[in-house]
Amino acid sequence: MEKELLEITIEAKEELLGRIIPFWRNMRDSDYGGYYGYMSYDLETDRHFVKGCILGSRITWFFSNVYRLYKDGLLKDGDFTGHGYSAEDILDEAKHAYAFLRDKCFDEVNGGVYWAVTYEGDPSDTTKHTYNQAFAIYALSAYFMATGDEEALKRAIDLFDLIEYRCVDSKGGYLEARKINFAPESNEKLSENGVMAEKTMNTLLHIVEGYTGLYNALKSVADASKEYADKAEEVEKKLRAALGVFSSKIYNITLHRQEVFFDRYYNSLIDLHSYGHDIEGSWLYDETADAIGDPELAHKIRRITTDLSTNILNVAFDGHSLANECEKGVVNEHRIWWVQAETVVGFVNAAQRFTEAGNTEKAEEFIKAAYEQWKFIKTYVIDDRNGSEWFWEVNKDGTPIKGRPIVEPWKCPYHNGRMCIELIRRAYKA
Repeated sequence: MEKELLEITIEAKEELLGRIIPFWRNMRDSDYGGYYGYMSYDLETDRHFVKGCILGSRITWFFSNVYRLYKDGLLKDGDFTGHGYSAEDILDEAKHAYAFLRDKCFDEVNGGVYWAVTYEGDPSDTTKHTYNQAFAIYALSAYFMATGDEEALKRAIDLFDLIEYRCVDSKGGYLEARKINFAPESNEKLSENGVMAEKTMNTLLHIVEGYTGLYNALKSVADASKEYADKAEEVEKKLRAALGVFSSKIYNITLHRQEVFFDRYYNSLIDLHSYGHDIEGSWLYDETADAIGDPELAHKIRRITTDLSTNILNVAFDGHSLANECEKGVVNEHRIWWVQAETVVGFVNAAQRFTEAGNTEKAEEFIKAAYEQWKFIKTYVIDDRNGSEWFWEVNKDGTPIKGRPIVEPWKCPYHNGRMCIELIRRAYKA
């Protein structure tokens, strides 16, 4: 297994350093701050397109975590200079991204982070979505871990407090869209497939992801600060509660999957199996349980995440790549960029978990699947055109689906960049 993982990682490291980082550095807006919000399929950048705050958070997270690889000794100076830039350039990108997030995306009157701002940084869509607040926490926590800037950590804590005060209901779940003043608003932004959801699997998943980042950041300074130690305990309690919602409400033990869209009482609204979210959740929830460090909780969560990843391998993976989703028994066979990236990480995670459990046969099955998925990405999903990055989606046979942008508010270096970062951490720390 180690051989295949190392081979994938070496190539993913080159993809990170040689394509993904240079591409996003070229999307930097040095006039108005942040990064340009749109590039068409034809590789034309719209410098006046709105800047999604999710995009800004994810770019902040990305450059912060690349720099953390350097701080942790997993990337060296020569890795960067060999591609025409330096580790300090990466830090500068993180600072540039953070400055725009801090100065333009926060509502200093009502609290929270907007959905989108104009290219100049003025509020454009003032929706306060819980999902968006969670991603800002994720970004701010990573930026603090990269730089030690306590302002970022304090902002992340403020957003945590805001979510827990404004975005939680008596049923123990997280609400979705809110207006600028946090009054209720319909959830068009995270509802689709013909339903209007009051709660979603997706928001809970990324609440847990963001809170885990904050928890790790607080733990890193807990010994030096009682305030941060106490807050870490508070975040841990909320993470445990969220894992309880995941295991009792979101996870469907009979169908071996997560349900996706819910009413306020966590009744599922549609027969929908999101393959990408299942494989992404399979490793993110493992990561959270590991961070908490409770063996009993970790065992409980791992039973679920193993079920999710095994089911995905069996029902959604064709030996080369992962389909998108299945609605009412009909499979959407498109291969989406983020689903393909998360499949590599999810399968590698499953392989490592089975190795830990002594099941080398299953471990080899998953690492082989990860290897094949990476080959598909290399061959079909990566866009080799000069000045491009990854296609949004391709057909099952790998032909690009034309017209989908290369950059827009959801299309960012978070999934594919994180895939590379995760592989480097897992292979070089193994």
